[in-house]
Amino acid sequence: QGELVESGGGLVQAGGSLRLSCAASGRTFSRPAMGWFRQAPGRERVFVATISSSGGSTVYSGSVKGRFTISRDNARNTVYLQMINLLPEDTAVYYCATTKRVVGSIWANDYDTWGQGTQVTVSS
Repeated sequence: QGELVESGGGLVQAGGSLRLSCAASGRTFSRPAMGWFRQAPGRERVFVATISSSGGSTVYSGSVKGRFTISRDNARNTVYLQMINLLPEDTAVYYCATTKRVVGSIWANDYDTWGQGTQVTVSS
């Protein structure tokens, strides 16, 4: 069983940018698709973006489409989430996850390995 480790979170002003990374170890990265989810205080964990095994297919939630970009470097066993034009409502703990599916899913229950999360705070 592998593991996922997120990094790159922090405090940024509205309109700023951050790039999150998710490094996979062990057998985790051999699994097909990966996704990013986020959870704000007192709220449910929600879908942000997903990318297929090859990186050729991506899906975004409506709230981040056009501002966030998910990508992967299979040689480095790493998935990224580039975030621009950040808004205060983007404040949350961001989690990466893997799924056995070939194409990613928007549903958290389809993912079976999760990282510990990285905090993103956007000030107004």
